[in-house]
Amino acid sequence: MSDILQFDPRSLSAPMLFSVLEPDHQASLLTNAPKRQFAEGAIIQNRGEKAQGFYLIETGSVAIGQFLMSGDFRGVALLGAGDSWGELAMLTERPRVVDAIARTDCTVRFIGESDFDALVAREPAIMRKLLVALSAQLQELLNVMSGIRRGSAMPRVAAMLNTLARNMTLPAQISITQQELAEFLGLTRATVNAALNALSEAGAITRGYGAITVVSRVSLEEEMLQD
Repeated sequence: MSDILQFDPRSLSAPMLFSVLEPDHQASLLTNAPKRQFAEGAIIQNRGEKAQGFYLIETGSVAIGQFLMSGDFRGVALLGAGDSWGELAMLTERPRVVDAIARTDCTVRFIGESDFDALVAREPAIMRKLLVALSAQLQELLNVMSGIRRGSAMPRVAAMLNTLARNMTLPAQISITQQELAEFLGLTRATVNAALNALSEAGAITRGYGAITVVSRVSLEEEMLQD
């Protein structure tokens, strides 16, 4: 499994829980994990479901968020191959608080709670690794909240694009829309548009239909430091 971890573009920099496990522990969890395939736009998980395990993406991309009363989907994270989600609801034994939809055709594995519990019982030391990963995720969330309070749109847009392109060779084309960026960052579409225009003028990116191409990481990183 280690060769697919963090392969596809993702909107988070903190590691997901499955990725911090040793390869033999990952392999153990996958032994009885059924493979499920979903077409683009299909609902994989509904908010309110009982969490009886968690998901691992083998191929494709999944958007995590919530459906609004209007029926619109409000994304909060974009995950790619090697990413997992749903562990927190499983660990806390609470209903799922997010919906998940296939952003592209994708293949996922479902890892059952009983298999995870059995692994922890055999290898209790892995809980420390999971706590480290959870701490990194919390720190990332706090950084996002801090950025929202400062109203610093430009550094947040630059940081998101830098994260999405971090494992790609430049020029790196990212298939993401302006609307998706706005949803993931909690910004208005107009604000994201202005930030993208500024990044384009700075020579950091070029813009295309339904895609953004990162051409200079140096320029992106400079904009990330702006307050």
